[in-house]
Amino acid sequence: MNSPAYPIPDRLNTFLVSLITIIAVGLLCLASHTSSWIATLFVGVVFSYAMLTNYALLHDATHDTLRSTTKANYWCGLIAGIWFPIPFSMIHYTHRSHHRFNRTDTEMFDCYYPTDNRWLKSIQWYSILLGLFWPLIPFGALFIAITPSSLRLKLLSKADPARGLAYLATIPSGVVTRIRIEAVLIAIVFSVLTWVLQLRLIPVLICYACFSFNWSTRQYVTHAFSDRDVIDGAFNLHHNRVMDWILLHGQWDLNHHRHPEVSWYYLPRLIDSEVASKSYFQQYFRQWRGPIPATTPAPEPLADDICHQRHASNASN
Repeated sequence: MNSPAYPIPDRLNTFLVSLITIIAVGLLCLASHTSSWIATLFVGVVFSYAMLTNYALLHDATHDTLRSTTKANYWCGLIAGIWFPIPFSMIHYTHRSHHRFNRTDTEMFDCYYPTDNRWLKSIQWYSILLGLFWPLIPFGALFIAITPSSLRLKLLSKADPARGLAYLATIPSGVVTRIRIEAVLIAIVFSVLTWVLQLRLIPVLICYACFSFNWSTRQYVTHAFSDRDVIDGAFNLHHNRVMDWILLHGQWDLNHHRHPEVSWYYLPRLIDSEVASKSYFQQYFRQWRGPIPATTPAPEPLADDICHQRHASNASN
């Protein structure tokens, strides 16, 4: 919502997108030219934290709160998407599924019913914590980019709606076209960087492996063991100031789910904000104990039109 009360920090966001781009290129280059694998791994860890900030910016772009105008928001989101990497049009189109299905059965990874297979639930849960969630996203984007609509419909029409699968089955042709163009752009950018900066495949993969773990292992921390409520099923978590800014207040997720139209910049100081009394570290390590029994029924998902209105209410041309 780009209102007098919560104006989008356009200049700051543009600066951050530009800074992260420079840092990403610099670190990938440095990793490719270090003299030892230990040094490469260290660069990869630093890269992973820079990419956490990049994802926070990309996430705001999916809500049209990265820039005040639609065009500027698209281009900044496109740039941030390159470093994830994911075509921006794909995540912009599918991300609202998370806000629709939050804490429903399709997004209940932290709990299980008596009828569930405990082993499968545990494998799914620890796969997320160990970093195996991230690779599914760029590969999913590649799948959308190279498959015809008839094949996508056949493979995904009966799939679970969680994480955007239902949207991908019937994704509009115009969005698919943009995804394909953006996927080609991502390939061109990395090809040019590889040629100009002499990037090496293994060091680049090490950087993204570090990011894969660092990003994936955090993806459910603000939702795990929260109330089974589509909107209020999240926590505001207390973190140190350094990580608070690296995450761009991303740990204030309850506030975000209540106000997805508000920029990251204002999340800790919203009028109806609840105090972040729960420790981020305690919540994170609690996840490693594994899934727990589900004791409450699943909430009803938000209607797609309602969710779309909440996400699009701030967009301007």
